[in-house]
Amino acid sequence: MYKNLAATLVAACLFSSVVAQPVEPSKPAAPAKTPTKAAFVYVTPVFDMGWTHQHDQGRKAVEKSLGAQVKTTVVENVAEGADAERVVRDLAQQGHDIIFTTSFGYMEPTLKVAKEFPKVKFESITGYKTDVNVSVANARYYEGRYLAGIAAGRMTQTNVAGYVAGFPIPEVLQGLNAFTLGMRSVNPKAQVKVIWLNAWFDPAKERDSAMTLFNQDADVITFHSATNAVMVAAQERGKMAIAYHSDMRQVAPDAQLMAITHNWGDYYTQRVRALQKGQWQTSTVWGGLKEGMIKVGDFGPKLLPSVRTEMMQIQKDMVAGKRHPFQGPIEDNEGKPVLPAGQRLSDVQILNMNFAAAGVVGKVKP
Repeated sequence: MYKNLAATLVAACLFSSVVAQPVEPSKPAAPAKTPTKAAFVYVTPVFDMGWTHQHDQGRKAVEKSLGAQVKTTVVENVAEGADAERVVRDLAQQGHDIIFTTSFGYMEPTLKVAKEFPKVKFESITGYKTDVNVSVANARYYEGRYLAGIAAGRMTQTNVAGYVAGFPIPEVLQGLNAFTLGMRSVNPKAQVKVIWLNAWFDPAKERDSAMTLFNQDADVITFHSATNAVMVAAQERGKMAIAYHSDMRQVAPDAQLMAITHNWGDYYTQRVRALQKGQWQTSTVWGGLKEGMIKVGDFGPKLLPSVRTEMMQIQKDMVAGKRHPFQGPIEDNEGKPVLPAGQRLSDVQILNMNFAAAGVVGKVKP
């Protein structure tokens, strides 16, 4: 999804001026003379749930909203790096008007190709570098993670949660820390044990990591990887799990407490419509619960109604700005102060996150 680039720890500061921008709901567009050709590049195959599934649902939403005014193309399972550059260049040469590249590791190839095709518009999803014809967009996944942590903190019997994660880059650390802080806000004894995959897409390793965490007393688990393997493992072991990317009750009907989903349909439709109207401009969007890019729901049968009610009230407070996942005091898991009481981490600090919060078991640096 997002390549393990150490540079992100520094370069993310380019987002210092990012303000979450509301994503307007889809509306019928005026007829276009010829269909807009929109391409989507995916880092994994299109499964029936998960990271790529959510982006493909966004693509389908564009088709549903714009009908004959748009023609979409999909290229899936594209490796980050040279393969991505080749695919993006081919799509530009084929006459696509706008190209959505949906993985952090596509950022540099996208920027390189964009310079060769100044009339084509590019949307770098989870990137942070823009150009005259390159926009970037991401979601505040950590907001949903904080709420999920509250659910985990209320539901655990062992006070241990498991977390299967790809790479210790800022975005993943945001989720891990928000989950831990949410959990410990209602259960100060809670610990979160993390296993780093050093991969985004490795179903066997994801499953094995989940099983290892269950053997280490975790009775609730979540993940930041591309497949549903962790959810399947939780279902088999009779444990509780929090789905990420998509609703995964199909494979974990008993295990799933809830799901944190990201939704791209309105954003993708808005960007294609802007291009059709001649109003497309370079922008940076970082939206969360308030903008509808992140949603919490798809509750399972094990989640106590009282926990759901508590979580939904906290969500309202977060949307209203009354509560923030990264609100002091915060310490790292080595006892060092990160943020004093009464303060909140800024967007720049969040985007450069490089620590593990108190309660996380394990290191995030070599």
